[in-house]
Amino acid sequence: MSTVASAPDIAERTRRHITRRLVPFLFVLYVLNYLDRVNISYAALQMTGDLHFSNSVFGFGAGIFFIGYFLFQVPSALLIETWSARRFIGLSLLVWGALATLGGFVNSDQQFYWLRFLLGIAEAGFFPGVIVYLTHWYRYQDRGKAVAMFMSAIPVSNMLGATISAGLMRLSWLSLRGWRWLLILEGLPSVIAGIVAFRYLTDWPKDAGWLPEDERRWITTELEREREMKAKQVKLSTWQALRNRQVIILALVYFCYITNSIGLSAWLPKIVQRISGLNTTQVILISGIPWLLAIPAMLVTAAHSDKTRERRWHAAIPLFLVGVALSLSIAAGSHLALAIAAFSAATMALYSFPSPFWALPTIFLAGPAAAASIALINSTGNLGGFVGPYLIGYLADKTGGYTAGILYLVACGLTGSALVLSLRTTKA
Repeated sequence: MSTVASAPDIAERTRRHITRRLVPFLFVLYVLNYLDRVNISYAALQMTGDLHFSNSVFGFGAGIFFIGYFLFQVPSALLIETWSARRFIGLSLLVWGALATLGGFVNSDQQFYWLRFLLGIAEAGFFPGVIVYLTHWYRYQDRGKAVAMFMSAIPVSNMLGATISAGLMRLSWLSLRGWRWLLILEGLPSVIAGIVAFRYLTDWPKDAGWLPEDERRWITTELEREREMKAKQVKLSTWQALRNRQVIILALVYFCYITNSIGLSAWLPKIVQRISGLNTTQVILISGIPWLLAIPAMLVTAAHSDKTRERRWHAAIPLFLVGVALSLSIAAGSHLALAIAAFSAATMALYSFPSPFWALPTIFLAGPAAAASIALINSTGNLGGFVGPYLIGYLADKTGGYTAGILYLVACGLTGSALVLSLRTTKA
């Protein structure tokens, strides 16, 4: 009997081994990343009153994070591809954890703006870096599911954030209000995780002593074959990739998605507070419901997209449904249960989008060109993280309610869906 493992056997064994080693750790890092980014939405329930911030001031401060995030995306991602993902990710965690902790000590709008801007710079390379990093370990046909497992940290972090924040917001130690302890205590774990990342992560399969030799050799060969096939199909320099029509469309699509994602996560607690009139703890816990329901939708969509190897419709349909669900949230008016149901449907659709979407640029790009393009898509898209929160706050001040801001999110969802369908690339 032959002792040589069949290709399907070694593929499954290697994929399982890599996933067990890398995905849980990257998942935890993204939970910390997202908590440090969006916990400001829960802190706002007390902060805006304590510091006398208007909706416009808070919206600008919540959104300015993404200006710093935008400016440092491409250079950060290129460093990860050409230097070391392990070192860069670890360093990012240390810096953003320290800055997130300092957020608990702000006392003015200017301090708030600067700290959020610097936090955006510190976090700029993490997400595109991990997307690039996963291409070092997973074949194209396995990548969608890996990205989904990683990105399921977003709804999980929102759900955990709601639960943890409900407790931390009730603290009053050393004459510091709960929102300050929320920011301080949720920033410190990132510093610890950064130290661990330096030792735990491995840059490339060829350096992975934790992989058996046959698995290490198999995945290295498979990924090299994939790179060679891409090199024969498309030969784009980094600069050409950044000007590619497909890349520009993908960046615009991601702008529409992030506008919805960050706009909704930043303002949902305040919207629920206005609709319900409940106390802070109740508002925070209710605001966590939509993120819990998003997790299974995200994983099912990713698995189906990988199975069919179809990406375009799997990305377009969720964005269309976001627009429909948010329209229904407006129709629900002050009926809390119906509004939460509509917001839950919107978040389920929102988080069904990223895993098929992030498989699209890796169809036709590889190496530094892929790293730079992924960074451009992510950075341009994340400008929506500035526009969404700020515009919702601005419109709320002007109109006295959140309907106009939600209508803007509806328009972004429908526009993003149409843009996805204009892409030429559908399958690998």
